[in-house]
Amino acid sequence: MTAPERAAPAVAGGSVTLGEAVAAAVGALGAAGVASPRADAEQLAAHVLGVGRGRVAARLLAADPTPLEPAARAALRAAVDRRVAREPLQYIVGTVGFRHLVLDVGPGVFVPRPETESVVGWAIGELAVTGPARPLCVDLGTGSGAIALALAQEVPGATVHAVEADPTALAWARRNIAGTGPAVTLHHAVVGDPAATRDPAAGPSATTALAALAGSVDLVIANPPYLHDGDRGRLEPEVRDHDPALALWGGPDGLAGLRAVSATAAVLLRPGGALVVEHDDADGRSAPALLAAAGGWLRIADHTDLAGRDRFVTARRGAAEGRHP
Repeated sequence: MTAPERAAPAVAGGSVTLGEAVAAAVGALGAAGVASPRADAEQLAAHVLGVGRGRVAARLLAADPTPLEPAARAALRAAVDRRVAREPLQYIVGTVGFRHLVLDVGPGVFVPRPETESVVGWAIGELAVTGPARPLCVDLGTGSGAIALALAQEVPGATVHAVEADPTALAWARRNIAGTGPAVTLHHAVVGDPAATRDPAAGPSATTALAALAGSVDLVIANPPYLHDGDRGRLEPEVRDHDPALALWGGPDGLAGLRAVSATAAVLLRPGGALVVEHDDADGRSAPALLAAAGGWLRIADHTDLAGRDRFVTARRGAAEGRHP
């Protein structure tokens, strides 16, 4: 008998306390290979009970003897079963935190990662230092809308446009933009060549959709697909089986997304405008080298995330005559 099977009765039936139910969930999740079974169990319990995780932690610390209602026990068991099957925690609870935002997520949209928060943080800090006072920003491949909404929320006076090709992800972005508050203009378009998607519903190219902005954008930012094709067998089930493939794979060298983003940014940015692109942690040298080889980019630099891993590349668009902006 497996550990999840032994743990099941304490969650599924009988009179059990929150502590007993969470302990059973931790055992089931740990046996299933979930990386953070305690944190996930507490978050699932909080979701089922409709309270914050801190409230659950307080009840656990106090060894609250109150039995869980049968409906809550059944709901927790169902949620744990989904997580044991390695469905992303964020899909089960329906939301994810990103900087100061709480975003809706679910099947068909890439779940924003904490690493991307440092990418956005750099961009926000750079705009605060270099301006202009009312920057024009474009997020290429917005997914859930996380980056675009963070910019709109945290950069005073910013005008933010966001581009997404996938109709399912577009629907999630539209939902988050409508529900979060900051104004973002959303475009259904492809970063790169629309013909390469082989999907007539993918929309026009981003350069076509944003033609009115050409040469005037202050910041282009993106978290494009950047996983190397050779890494397909190494992914956790949460990523491999649930994140949309269009948001993951960057070709044999992982840089196909960066190529498409930089080509689009070269059209959109004004001279001196900033480019910020997330990349795989193995590409701290190859990503800057790609921009250097493309030409037209100045002040190319790579940056690490909070864990010290190579995470994103930045550059400035050169003036047409090649002088430093």
